[in-house]
Amino acid sequence: EVQLVESGGGSVQAGGSLRLSCKVSGFTPSDDSDMGWYRQAPGHECELVSTINDVGSTWYADSVEARFTISQDNAKNTMYLQMNSLKPDDTAVYYCAAGRYGSGCRFVYRGQGTQVTVSS
Repeated sequence: EVQLVESGGGSVQAGGSLRLSCKVSGFTPSDDSDMGWYRQAPGHECELVSTINDVGSTWYADSVEARFTISQDNAKNTMYLQMNSLKPDDTAVYYCAAGRYGSGCRFVYRGQGTQVTVSS
């Protein structure tokens, strides 16, 4: 059974930082199945934020490039999203996900989501 459990969300002022963690079990990345993070704000479509593949290659949305960093610690089976210079527009529920297919936010598995709120 695949399980993804996020932690680390919260409230922060603009310019602040948060680090999201995603404990992963039961899933092994492969060359055609990325892991990543996406977010969804009320009234908005989901936005793919960042992905990482089995060899550690990363991708970022333009909206977070140079501010967010995705990483993984294979020994701890944990994926991270370090978020710096946060903006109010980053406010959303953030989901870690595994087994990406197709385009956009299509993943086979996802966590329960963690709220990130950035105040101005």
